[in-house]
Amino acid sequence: MSDAETSRHPRFIMGTMPTAADFAAAARLFTAEARRRELVGPSFRCPPRLVGVDRSIRRRGDGAIVSVRLRGRPWAAVLADMIEGVVVANRLDPPRSDRLRTELWELAARILETPSVGPVSEAERRVA
Repeated sequence: MSDAETSRHPRFIMGTMPTAADFAAAARLFTAEARRRELVGPSFRCPPRLVGVDRSIRRRGDGAIVSVRLRGRPWAAVLADMIEGVVVANRLDPPRSDRLRTELWELAARILETPSVGPVSEAERRVA
């Protein structure tokens, strides 16, 4: 893709269109952070099985699966749905839910700083 084509690419026009790799890196980051806090670290998938929704959650035993729609959505909206999924999966009430949202957004800020995943280490990007 030429420089002229790159500057017109939707990811650059909208600033932040998420890719599956972006989503996977964010999912690993949020799940690890939840587990570090001794909370349920939900699994993430895309897209939701329900038609017409941006986010859904399914509970399975002690865990949860948060499904988020990526296509045609700004990266910040996807991250917001992922963060809210962690809060809902853990059934948190204020002020704990507010604190967790704030702290997860601080982590998300690292991701939002660059068009693709941000300063996440190479080890965090590897798929097991």
